[in-house]
Amino acid sequence: MVPLLLVLLLALILFGAGFALKALWWIAVIVLVVWLIGFFVRPAASGGKRGRWYRW
Repeated sequence: MVPLLLVLLLALILFGAGFALKALWWIAVIVLVVWLIGFFVRPAASGGKRGRWYRW
């Protein structure tokens, strides 16, 4: 009974880790897309140069 519980616990942990990593990949892709959009669609700064779209 104990080995069966250990196998089920291991499967649950691996499934949870896999789901979390997949979710993190999707978040990283969304952040990259937002960054690229902000990079290409930036407002013009004074002097006709392209300004920064972020504040830092």
